[in-house]
Parts: sequence; C-alpha cells; structure tokens
Amino acid sequence: MTHKRIRKFNTKDTYPEQNLNNDLCQAVVTEGGKTVWMRGQCPQNLDDGVNISSIDPAEQTHKVMQNIKLLIEETGGTMNHLVKIVVYITDIKNREVIYQVIGEYIKNVHPVSTGLVVERLARPEWLVEIDATAVIPT
Repeated sequence: MTHKRIRKFNTKDTYPEQNLNNDLCQAVVTEGGKTVWMRGQCPQNLDDGVNISSIDPAEQTHKVMQNIKLLIEETGGTMNHLVKIVVYITDIKNREVIYQVIGEYIKNVHPVSTGLVVERLARPEWLVEIDATAVIPT
C-alpha cells in the first residue's frame, strides 16, 4: 500500500517570492502499517547526543534531516514513508535556507508540513528542530 497524497504542490508556486522548492501536500491518507513518531530532531548526533559544532542553519538542517532519515530507516522504512513534519526555527531570516535543505530530503515525497518561528529552542545554539512522523506500510 502506498500513501495517498492529497493536493500535492510545490512551495515554488505557493511562495514565488522565495527561493524554495519543497514537494508538499495538503493531506496524507495512510491505512494500516506501523506509525513512527519521532522526537523533535535537533542538530546533534543520535548516538551520543553531542551537538554538531556548526551554527550554520543549512548544516544544522542537514544533520536534523539525516537523523530523521536514519530513524525511519532503522524502523524499516524509507523517506517515502514520511507523512508529516513540523519545523521550528528561531529566526525567520533562516527560513529560506532551512527549507531549501529540507527540500533536498523530501523531493517527490510530498509530506504535510507546518512551520513555526519560535523564540528559542532547548539549547541556544540550535537554529532548527523538526518533529517528524512516518507510516511504514505492512
């Protein structure tokens, strides 16, 4: 069974004033399978919880998305099973670069997405945190 993606779109059409290229959709329908609820992923190593040394928003986002990909794979899935992300960023000025990186990982996936700008995250050096959900078909 594949997930049914309702009303697919790309952010280059939704936000033409921004340099974005994210494949998203308005809703995802899943049936059965195994739901993977992930803790909000931050720019740190999964094995030891150590932060990456970079304060670059793109590098931090790559680490976050790599963590999400690894967790999905460790539970038996692929990024195609990603159904939802919630993106928390601490500075609206970083939005475009963060979403450009996210777009590399979700190309042709079309998850639903919510984005929030927050005052701060759990550690002051974190610029991005992403909460993700995947459903792996049986």
